[in-house]
Amino acid sequence: MRTERNLTRLDRVFARLDREPERPAHLDVPEMSRHRIALFSGTLAFYVAIVWAVVITSWLVRLDWQVMFFRPYQQWPEIHAFVDYYVVLGQRGPTAVMVAAWLGWRSWRQHTLRPLLALGASLLLLNITVGAAKIGMGRLGPHYATTIGANEMWRDGDIFPSGHTANAVVTWGILAYLASTPRARRWLSALSAVTSLGVGMSTVYLGTHWLSDVLLGWAAGLLILLALPWCEPLIGRTETWVLGLRDRWAARRGRVGPAKQPVAAPVVLAHPVTGRDEAPAREPVAAPRTRAPVYLAPGPHTTRSDRTPITPAGSRRPPHADRHPRSTAPAARPLSGG
Repeated sequence: MRTERNLTRLDRVFARLDREPERPAHLDVPEMSRHRIALFSGTLAFYVAIVWAVVITSWLVRLDWQVMFFRPYQQWPEIHAFVDYYVVLGQRGPTAVMVAAWLGWRSWRQHTLRPLLALGASLLLLNITVGAAKIGMGRLGPHYATTIGANEMWRDGDIFPSGHTANAVVTWGILAYLASTPRARRWLSALSAVTSLGVGMSTVYLGTHWLSDVLLGWAAGLLILLALPWCEPLIGRTETWVLGLRDRWAARRGRVGPAKQPVAAPVVLAHPVTGRDEAPAREPVAAPRTRAPVYLAPGPHTTRSDRTPITPAGSRRPPHADRHPRSTAPAARPLSGG
């Protein structure tokens, strides 16, 4: 009786994962449309306005000081523990690892390196632009401020713009940028905006950033996401180069191997009657044997008494000159005289 192993749910999951889909023929790559250019220009103007308002020590700086003296962490101490964990959503290391794991899965399933390359390009732009702004403006944070009412600019600080906020915008916004459907892109865009603003307000609550730092960090991250379509040609060329390098490396590995022995050419013999050259006849090759699986029985099950014996007929003792069969009596030995 043939028995088949029942597939468990885990077996079905792995069987489903083994069927990798083909690479999509048309990937939805965002283009630098007029709408996106208008958003980029508006965000850039907002970025410049925030910087200018802080440089001239305008009402925005006074608002920064008012929020700092309000001390939100003392007004609502019951949420302090939650905010300490929530602000991790803006840290570079943990968020980059989580998003890279998800985009790496998408790259493997879609047979394309674009998700990972887009993430790498966005993080590279983030480090360059935000890092340069932090070092260039050198603003001190609320905990290190020296003069009440001052903008604390160019004092060897690294707080302006907020890196937590900008990183949250870029890291979670890249998921919306790489979404496969417009509906998913809208929902992920709203979710990333709320998450990044929440991270920024968490830093204000903890007293590590001014309010203007958060506004500038949000604008800096949004500028990077809006500028990513300009990097798509470079991302495409990089993907082509990496895949070509992989193919060349695989081909080089395929050529390197054990040296093959040269095959001797067949000897051509002349026919004794016609005199024509004829190739030697090939010996017939036996077809390979096929063995049934061990767990499959060859026929209906039989009891032990109905089975044929597997021992050979006759005695298994080796022949001996002094031994006689049991059916015949041994011959009488002659009596010796004496």
